[in-house]
Amino acid sequence: MSQWIELSTPHGTIKAWEQLPLGTPRGALVIIQEIFGVNAHIRAVCTRASMAGYAVLAPAFFDLIAPDTELDYGPDDVARGLALVDELGLERALDVVDSAASYLSRYGKVGTSGYCWGGTVAMLAAQRLGLPSASYYGARNAPFLDAPFKAPCIFHFGLLDASIPADVVALHRARQPTMPVYVYPADHAFNREVGRNYHAPSADLARERTLAFFSEKLK
Repeated sequence: MSQWIELSTPHGTIKAWEQLPLGTPRGALVIIQEIFGVNAHIRAVCTRASMAGYAVLAPAFFDLIAPDTELDYGPDDVARGLALVDELGLERALDVVDSAASYLSRYGKVGTSGYCWGGTVAMLAAQRLGLPSASYYGARNAPFLDAPFKAPCIFHFGLLDASIPADVVALHRARQPTMPVYVYPADHAFNREVGRNYHAPSADLARERTLAFFSEKLK
């Protein structure tokens, strides 16, 4: 079952895309968008997670500042998305994640999986909110890597991703040596099946590793 619900947050009510598995959930995941809103790709991510047995919620973060925003992938969309995440800020984003996790707690233990900007928010959710998290190509991670983590985090990066150079990937391993860091022969957004950077073998392997991670951390 999938539907839009209303999610209460400290900053107001927003929409969130909820998707439930056919059987009893094995846990729950907050899916954290890229800079493009809860679009078809993020809803597809939710579908795959629910098919793996998880109750899923993808909050529409931009509703706090620009309701009903769903962007494409052109240059103007990228510029608009970057402006929106900067206006939203990471603190408000984490408040939304916390509200989503509280909502999902009825289904069991909760983790997060985030992509691009959402990858950094997911990492911060592990650090500050104690939610086991999967961080996909989070380009804004580096300034926060010295902070302690309250929960484990798994990291996925593309070797060809110019926005996250090899030395930044290495910094993750150096600063957080207990956290798994994986690098794939792919570019930024390799998990986005509708984009030119989609790399199916890397996306499939990252998903396999992520599901194994959550199977262990959310049991």
